[in-house]
Amino acid sequence: MSRVKVVLIAGAVLVAVAAAAGTAVFAWIGSRGISAHAEPGLIETTVARSMRQLAIPRHDRGRINPVKATPEVVAEGMAHYADHCAACHANDGSGETEIGLGLYPKPPDLRQSATQSLTDGELFYVIENGVRLTGMPAWSTGTKEGETASWHLVHFIRRLPRLTEDDIAQMEKLNPRSTRHAHSSTTHAH
Repeated sequence: MSRVKVVLIAGAVLVAVAAAAGTAVFAWIGSRGISAHAEPGLIETTVARSMRQLAIPRHDRGRINPVKATPEVVAEGMAHYADHCAACHANDGSGETEIGLGLYPKPPDLRQSATQSLTDGELFYVIENGVRLTGMPAWSTGTKEGETASWHLVHFIRRLPRLTEDDIAQMEKLNPRSTRHAHSSTTHAH
């Protein structure tokens, strides 16, 4: 058989395999639908975590938090988290919120090893740059103050597995209130 025929046959086989794989993926997605209520399976979760790992540049993964973890810094991180992050991630980091449960994929439980095992640089990168095809937005402001706030969040995220009930109660006071809620509480005060 000529070399050209071998290449053509090999190419045809590759196209057939790719078409079969594409058809299988399309059928699998079609059987599950596009509902955000579904939980990602093991394969989808593994692929997503692998892609996140590959997407974070090596330099950023190795970054060290330049901000010292003082009680004041952690408190600032807590206040920022309660105001900006808790709507999706919950005050306790579980992701069990009305918004969080409606996202696909669901926000990760920030207290678990899948998040806690990330380097400070990886956490900072995710906060600053977000994660495509998820509900995680990029929070980078391009300012030194914004970066400092993100490093404070990294310190607070490290503390999530050890939050106390008093911490959660304090955060509830820091959570934003809707305009309707603020109006109703003002009305009742009069």
